Amino acid sequence: MADISNAKKRRLGASDLECVSLGLGCMSLSGAYGAADDEENVKFVRHAIDQGADFLDSSDMYGWGHNEELLARALADGYRDKVVLATKFGQTQLEGGGMGVNGRPEYVAEACDKSLQRLGIDVIDLYYQHRVDQEVPIEETVGAMSKLVEAGKVKAIGICEAKPATIRRAHVTYPLAAVQSEFSILYREEAEQIRAVTSELGISFVAYSPLGRGLLTDNFINAETVPEDDPHYRHPRFAQGNFQQNRELALRVAEFAAEKNCSPAQVVLAWLLGQGDDVVAIPGTKRTERFDENMGALNVSLSADELAAMSSAVPVGAAAGTRYPEPQMKKVFVDSTVG
Repeated sequence: MADISNAKKRRLGASDLECVSLGLGCMSLSGAYGAADDEENVKFVRHAIDQGADFLDSSDMYGWGHNEELLARALADGYRDKVVLATKFGQTQLEGGGMGVNGRPEYVAEACDKSLQRLGIDVIDLYYQHRVDQEVPIEETVGAMSKLVEAGKVKAIGICEAKPATIRRAHVTYPLAAVQSEFSILYREEAEQIRAVTSELGISFVAYSPLGRGLLTDNFINAETVPEDDPHYRHPRFAQGNFQQNRELALRVAEFAAEKNCSPAQVVLAWLLGQGDDVVAIPGTKRTERFDENMGALNVSLSADELAAMSSAVPVGAAAGTRYPEPQMKKVFVDSTVG
């Protein structure tokens, strides 16, 4: 079990929110990667908090409300005050299947009220726009989010998967505490563009999928192929040809882990957190042993030379396959329209 009692906390932007630099992404608690057991997951979330995790990341589209309702149960009995709780709005279910994006001001207020109700709380610590609505000026969406802060329903706000120009416009409208996007040693081209502006503006970068959706863990490093019935298989990076190339890169990471006497996941997370004090990572899992392993990364220290060597071993752009299937790629790393 990792001892993180002395882990230094990182402030989220210029807000009053502080958290340990490794949080918990909660998407997998709602069936994203196989069946989930609610009773076990309530216990799991409480275990994570008991071990020092104090930043939980949810969304109204994780199980379409299920994730928030599950967290409401897990955060009862005194657990709510022990965490910074983040959730998101903006992705919507379309009739006949598929997902849409809605950033209209009236929807912002409606979605927030529904999340508060499902979570059983009076205030959300960090509220994100989950995907940028490319047809609604970001000023209108963030303006509506700022009214939630003024009303005491939200403490701080952020946006996800936005390009630098949209981040700048949003931050002018109301100060962002955080921008969330995918960031790992495998996939960092877009993240580095985002960090250039968030670092300049004093906005924290919250990194999701810091383990490359598992590619950088021994679970896949030790696998020769990915079965077609594995939920990961639907992501292009796990397609047969792409997987082999990405696995070769992950094997290079494993060599650094062996030198540091830690797991591949731990050295990858240590690399990410070593990019700057503005970075917070939210690896997702529903397995206690994986969570404990991930938190052990807080005890792995990498020198500037080691960080540079790892970056060189897995160059920017070396990974194969896009971050999402093509339809979803059209909704990530985008700009909103200009009003």
